Amino acid sequence: MALEFSVVIPTYKQPALLLKCLDALGRQQLPFDQFEIIVVDEGNSPETKTAVLLFSKQIARDSGLIEISYLSQPERSGPASARNIGWRAARGRIIAFTDDDCLPEPSWLSSALPYFQRGGQVMSGQLKVLLPNQPTPLDRTATFLKRAEFMAANCFCRKSTLERVGGFEEAFDTAWREDSDLQFKFLRVGIPIGKCPEAIVIYPIRPCPWYSLLLDEQKNCYDALLYKRHPSLFRERIPVYRRQVIRYYTSVSSLIIGLVGFLIGQGSISMMGVCIWAVLSADLVMYHLPSSPLTWLTLKHAILMAIATPFLSVYWRLYGAVKYKVLYW
Repeated sequence: MALEFSVVIPTYKQPALLLKCLDALGRQQLPFDQFEIIVVDEGNSPETKTAVLLFSKQIARDSGLIEISYLSQPERSGPASARNIGWRAARGRIIAFTDDDCLPEPSWLSSALPYFQRGGQVMSGQLKVLLPNQPTPLDRTATFLKRAEFMAANCFCRKSTLERVGGFEEAFDTAWREDSDLQFKFLRVGIPIGKCPEAIVIYPIRPCPWYSLLLDEQKNCYDALLYKRHPSLFRERIPVYRRQVIRYYTSVSSLIIGLVGFLIGQGSISMMGVCIWAVLSADLVMYHLPSSPLTWLTLKHAILMAIATPFLSVYWRLYGAVKYKVLYW
């Protein structure tokens, strides 16, 4: 029997999470002879390969045989590259993408199949975000994920459709905007993208260190790449949070003006710049304070976040604009 689906999972040094994802796929309601699983290891990790082999043996013993393949990248090039390796090696008519830290529900594949039987080409499922019990810096990120139109953590594409547009753009060498780029490529050639809220993937957000959002600011440079490749669709579909960005530029500029004023002996200019920076920083401190009871530690983290975020955000936006040679801010 021909395979309906090939499930492609990029992974990087998370064998324990990957096993949970594979276990969820082992509970699919779709008959096992109608889909295969392809794991693409970005880290070329022996632990990941062992995890895949263990799952393969366990599922064969407990439930029957699921075809599962382990592929590895010679060097890490990002999830876009890993997904391309996976779908190009696939035997299924439909490629189902998810991530190693996600948990597809048992009806995930069976819910998506009717859409393609009716002639659909690309479809996006529903991502359910689960927050940890304790407050996390990524609470606001969860809101962004819920509003996203198209996510590689839960999407389906005919293999022939991916071949038509060339798959994922590998210049996006981290997990950011590579799925939006694929979405825009589909839209530019007139391929409709359907929705199937019944095809559910659970995404549990794990506890993370307080500075994780500072590290995420590096992703801003890939917004410039997406804008360069699809300027009209970027303006139409990507929220830019312009007021926040203006505040960041104003904060950085005002502190620079304050320092320059001090160096050249212009006290009034220096004072004005520092005061503007201080007011904006105080406002950002309030924004970063958690909803949980205030402690000295959470206050310290909020202050550090408020001071560092504008500089990192502006730096990575300008870095992207220079690297990709595009007028973008």
